Amino acid sequence: MFSENKNNLEKYDLIHYPYFDLFYHTLPLKNVTKTVVTVPDVTPLLYPKYYPPGVRGKLNFYLQKLALKSVDAVITLTETSKKDIIRLLEYPGEKVFSIHLAPNFKSTKISAQKLQETRKKFNLSNEFVLYIGDVNWNKNLIRLIKAVKKINKTLLIVGKNAVRTDYDKKHIENAPLREIQEKYGDDKQIKRLGFVDDSELNAIWQLASIYCMPSLYEGFGLSVVEAMEAGVPVVCSNTPTLKEVAGEAAVYFDPYSVEDIAKKISSLLKNKTLQRELIRKGRNQAKNYSWEKTTKQTLTVYQKVLRSSRLSL
Repeated sequence: MFSENKNNLEKYDLIHYPYFDLFYHTLPLKNVTKTVVTVPDVTPLLYPKYYPPGVRGKLNFYLQKLALKSVDAVITLTETSKKDIIRLLEYPGEKVFSIHLAPNFKSTKISAQKLQETRKKFNLSNEFVLYIGDVNWNKNLIRLIKAVKKINKTLLIVGKNAVRTDYDKKHIENAPLREIQEKYGDDKQIKRLGFVDDSELNAIWQLASIYCMPSLYEGFGLSVVEAMEAGVPVVCSNTPTLKEVAGEAAVYFDPYSVEDIAKKISSLLKNKTLQRELIRKGRNQAKNYSWEKTTKQTLTVYQKVLRSSRLSL
């Protein structure tokens, strides 16, 4: 629950809460100074069946919505998330600002020896589909796995949650992870690496044939930007967020159709000309995302909030 000594906060002109949880009370009900909060997305509100809040979560959601009313501005990650926040959190649209994230790494050239060592260490095939991220329901990994097996290809899943065992196997939010581990745990076509360090991850990016993000919904889709930065052809869901992020630098599929996912992956793997075109477009698209740009846009929001404070005096 939120706990803060407000006397410590009154000395600041503006406070930015970079974290917002729908079902935990993370904001003060009344602010003592100008306040900005980052709300990345509202995925659980769009799919309540798969993200049940429980009784306490429902109460905290009410408190969070109430606390949000006294916030001066909300920062989110895409125009799609902005629309959802306006609609589902009933927050004024003129006070919501969409600011994109940027890659967390810079792709660097890896020696042939390092690439070979990485391929050998993880027993990677010459051709594989890469996915990096969580295993939540909205990530849609079960359909991706079925699609990859349908065309007899290899899928490499990178991310610590894919190999975790310390979770409630009965909870609906963990159902996809449980199914992957129980059905495909020993499947040689479905490789789960868990966490890998930055140098090995950089090598894996360069070894990947294509990158696939099959999500049913995303607040942003950072790994798509990172794939474009790394020079990996992207194939992903035709959801509004991912189309906003990738633009013309990706091949899109219907995330609810295993057939379409399989078809688009297979087609891209066979088409070297299209792969080169997507790499070129992807690198150009990735130039739109930088932390310098994110910082400047965030500063602009701060200035607007502080300026409105002065104008109201």
